[in-house]
Amino acid sequence: MKFQSQSVAMPYFIAAIGLFVGQILFGLIMGLQYVMGDFLFPEIPFNVARMVHTNLLIVWVLFGFMGASYYLIPEESQTELFSPKLAIAMFWIFLVAGALTIVGYLAVPYATLAELTGNKLLPTMGREFLEQPTITKIGIVIVALAFIFNVGMTVLKGRKTAISMVLMIGLVGLAVLFLFSFYNPHNIVLDKMFWWWVVHLWVEGVWELILGAILAFVLIKITGVDREVIEKWLYMIVAMALITGILGMGHHYFWIGTPEYWQLIGSVFSALEPIPFFMMTLFAFNMINQRRREHPNKAAALWAMGCGVMAFLGAGVWGFLHTLSPVNYYTHGSQVTAAHGHMAFYGAYAMVVMCMISYSMPLMRGRIANSRQAQVVEMWGFWLMTVSMVFITLFLTGAGILQVWLQRFSDAPQSFMAVQDQIAIFYWLRELAGVFFLIGLGVYIWSFFVEGEEVTVDNTAAPAAA
Repeated sequence: MKFQSQSVAMPYFIAAIGLFVGQILFGLIMGLQYVMGDFLFPEIPFNVARMVHTNLLIVWVLFGFMGASYYLIPEESQTELFSPKLAIAMFWIFLVAGALTIVGYLAVPYATLAELTGNKLLPTMGREFLEQPTITKIGIVIVALAFIFNVGMTVLKGRKTAISMVLMIGLVGLAVLFLFSFYNPHNIVLDKMFWWWVVHLWVEGVWELILGAILAFVLIKITGVDREVIEKWLYMIVAMALITGILGMGHHYFWIGTPEYWQLIGSVFSALEPIPFFMMTLFAFNMINQRRREHPNKAAALWAMGCGVMAFLGAGVWGFLHTLSPVNYYTHGSQVTAAHGHMAFYGAYAMVVMCMISYSMPLMRGRIANSRQAQVVEMWGFWLMTVSMVFITLFLTGAGILQVWLQRFSDAPQSFMAVQDQIAIFYWLRELAGVFFLIGLGVYIWSFFVEGEEVTVDNTAAPAAA
């Protein structure tokens, strides 16, 4: 660690992993409720478990992005963070606000929570993924503004690099697009249109810029490849992400009442969306292949390569499977969508946050990398989680294909609940894979407590990989 203020990233990373555990636990609760409808009812109804599961996902990934930014911005800018005290203050405000919101979901009915938090004054609640009370949304905006001010001032007073500029564009875009969560028109078509401006343009737009910047930073550090080479790759990835992501949003406009031309625009540009993710895969493997030194943190390199592959499969391949409007007509809102969402979020965003944690956490603890023994344990965690997520995706895909055939495509379509009974085996298998995923996450966390012999840096040139 080159700058003392980089250490403010540590509490953000710890909170991110803690919230990640909570997200998986509620995912397992939901998984059981699919096959045991009265499980934990009425204490935790399915709709509440789903809100907690998805909200924890968003919050822990945001904690991860903030921690990653607080670590890499000082190093990229070659200067201390503008205000470490502001960063710590915003950490506690965000954590407490998030915790109170989750407690609110669990403790009182949602309508009561809306009444208690003044939703009538500025109605913003009740929309999927944006269920947060209005007061929480305002808190998120305050935290985001303070965060962007802090890292922005750091960039302004120090060195400017392509990585820090791309990251800042992504972070500002994230904050600006979240403001559409406050726009709540009475027209349901307008409501869904601008709702996607938050949900889609986050994950398939500005978040991809953040992903690319973090991945580029880690690859520079662990491969020793020239910055100019990595930055050229980053520029191409960012250009393709924005070109495909902005108009590719049209695949969400197919069936909500928008003009018919969105079926053509959405199909064409969303079919191109796998390209930036495929470029990320080539990027990661190319940089590892061209490495000029053998960095001792093998686990971080594994996360970097895994992120490229899984993001391409989950966001790219599984996204493409049901993105063309003639196909989406049948698959929209089915378990095929859930399969895509699970692997895409894990591959693109969960893995890049864990990649950054894997690289930076040892440095913040005063060592170049975790011990070899700790890295072996961490790699076991990587493979358990990644293989489990592959099986979760495959089981949900099987459930989705059968669901579409029985419920929507056949000459004698069956009712929703009749079909759910017939695909229950896939839900049981998904639940089993989820248990193994939780075990893998536990192994990943355990790896940070494993002691062993210290590793050293080998600065000799490494031969190109085959």
